[in-house]
Amino acid sequence: MRDFNNQEVLNWKAFLQNKASNSKDNRLTRFYRANTYHSETQLKDIDFVALDFETTGLDANQNSIISIGLVPFTLQRIVCRDAKHWFVTPEDKLQEDSIIIHGITHSDLKGAPDLERILEQVLDKLAGKIVVVHYRRIERDFFDAELRSVINEGIVFPVVDTMQIEADIQQSKRRSFMDWLRNTQPESIRLARTRSRYHLPTYASHNALTDAIATAELLQAQIHHHFSPNTPIKKLWL
Repeated sequence: MRDFNNQEVLNWKAFLQNKASNSKDNRLTRFYRANTYHSETQLKDIDFVALDFETTGLDANQNSIISIGLVPFTLQRIVCRDAKHWFVTPEDKLQEDSIIIHGITHSDLKGAPDLERILEQVLDKLAGKIVVVHYRRIERDFFDAELRSVINEGIVFPVVDTMQIEADIQQSKRRSFMDWLRNTQPESIRLARTRSRYHLPTYASHNALTDAIATAELLQAQIHHHFSPNTPIKKLWL
């Protein structure tokens, strides 16, 4: 397991316990005290929550979060009634090129709270669950950078990254001699393309809540095809 700074985390439970003791923000302290599962806990016994951010750009140090979507789920079901979606006032300016991608306009953000105002709600939804994302450099890095900006304290937590899982699966497949002759390119691991390989339905992309639901469905499919419900969480989390 490696955290967002690529430092090895040998024991997430002990790591989060230590974070709870040292955090200066009460909201983060409660989040860390909820802790996480033992590394040997089987996937079938875990409560997950899929998390997705839409942002003003791709640089966590220059851009910021404008939309958060999350949905709790298990291997058996996705609990849509407990899903949540927030628009968030960005720390930087909304750029035209990002509007083209996610479709979130100034009108959508009018009156939206800043991240600190909804932070307790977001953390309560994530606390004690295993967070699932598709490309952890967005959700983990942006969350950490933005909290450092607004409350002067970052955040770290274990995640399951469906993009990383798919990258590992694709890398493990041997390219045939004919693939080499044809210069066949590796399969895309973007969310929509990856879902299509599991025959999952096509959703409109770049909506935080829709992408969170899509990520939850994708992890269920990946586990069904490549793992077992008895697989320990330590095989997947980062």
